[in-house]
Amino acid sequence: MTTAPANGNTGQKKIYVTLSALPLTFELKWPFHKSTSGADFWVLHTDIQLQNSAGLHAPVAVNLSATVREIVPSLEAKDVEGPVINSLRKDVDRRQVEFVKSGKLIPVNFSSRHYDFKRSKWVFGKASDEEIARLLSRKVYWQTRIVGGAVWVADPTEALYVESTTEHVLDIARKLATEGLMTLEGEYASANASLMAQAETFEADMRAAVEELEKKHAYERG
Repeated sequence: MTTAPANGNTGQKKIYVTLSALPLTFELKWPFHKSTSGADFWVLHTDIQLQNSAGLHAPVAVNLSATVREIVPSLEAKDVEGPVINSLRKDVDRRQVEFVKSGKLIPVNFSSRHYDFKRSKWVFGKASDEEIARLLSRKVYWQTRIVGGAVWVADPTEALYVESTTEHVLDIARKLATEGLMTLEGEYASANASLMAQAETFEADMRAAVEELEKKHAYERG
């Protein structure tokens, strides 16, 4: 669960699904603090929790570089929460993060690799409309299944993740609504029975992604 005041309903656990189909929550332990090792970076301890699993999680130390510190207006949640979450999601997409039942804190770099200096914007990779539709369907399914209630589909963090705008993401959500998968009220979606009936597909996608992730890390361990 994130703790930022900037992203809608602060008291509700939010599910952020990766493009690789994994439903995650992020416990961001604000604030960033200066590294005590003498290195020129700032640290934010975060626990990435793999939902619908037997307590698997990834405790990480997000190391924000001096270059990024010059880019962002501040190190407060309102300015960096979205980029931090999406940087970590991309690390999960690239299978750089391992989920375990217990484990030590792993450092991950939050550097300027996702920042386009020419356009002065964060870039996490442009998703197709089909990929965005699949992401939204999974998000609404998992949020409904695990938390319940309406799902904020116009979350700017989601639009940033797929390199789009909140309005375009809403347009795609509206198309899903016309297909009967969800009901939209403003920026919030509620899952319809036809979406929840696809549980087997969503959960199979998740299992396949977890297996690929585990296979990669098992290979690296030898």
